[in-house]
Amino acid sequence: ESQRPSSTAFIDSFRRKNEASGDAVALRWEWIDWERMSSNMKAAVLVAEDIEFFSHNGFSVPEIRAAVSQARLTGEPPRGASTLTQQLAKNLWLSPSRNPLRKVKEALLAVQLERTLTKNRIFELYLNVVEFGPGVYGVESAANTYFGKSAQRLTRAEAALLAASLSRPSRWNPHLMGSGYVARADRIEDLMTRHRNYLERHVGFAPERLAAAPFGSDIRN
Repeated sequence: ESQRPSSTAFIDSFRRKNEASGDAVALRWEWIDWERMSSNMKAAVLVAEDIEFFSHNGFSVPEIRAAVSQARLTGEPPRGASTLTQQLAKNLWLSPSRNPLRKVKEALLAVQLERTLTKNRIFELYLNVVEFGPGVYGVESAANTYFGKSAQRLTRAEAALLAASLSRPSRWNPHLMGSGYVARADRIEDLMTRHRNYLERHVGFAPERLAAAPFGSDIRN
């Protein structure tokens, strides 16, 4: 479907918590179509969150195995190991809970998404609803909030910073440049270089942009 969602489970949860606490954190949520999104942003999110996205059917077997192995070693519940499709299902309809039942629902919904939507549509929805900071949902809102520009014009370094924030959106964003966060963004840029041919094929990432200025120099002016 091409229809834009009127809300998501995560956005509804934010609104409820905001109202209950009396906080005045504004909700920022703007939409941008797939064709207008910067290929830098698509590439950065792919290497940061799900490099196998265009070749799997909603699940990453290597990631699941790694999560199970880590759980056996630490004695803790398995980490997410979620693909972009699973993350989208969770954002649209479920909750951040790590309840095993929620993971089953997430898996079933991911299967349905993969059966009914194209990969580009799933990716477009994900980038438009995922959280990039308190009250900031979608890449267009993030680009405007942190860089004062549309997601259509994001540079490689800016895209890496936004992609790096996805794992810890409540603590990491371009307005809070901690060392761990910057290291994560640098790692994402390295991965974009390493996988440039794959990224060019699937999201139109332009290898020639890899000759850009060193990290951070184009976002501090």
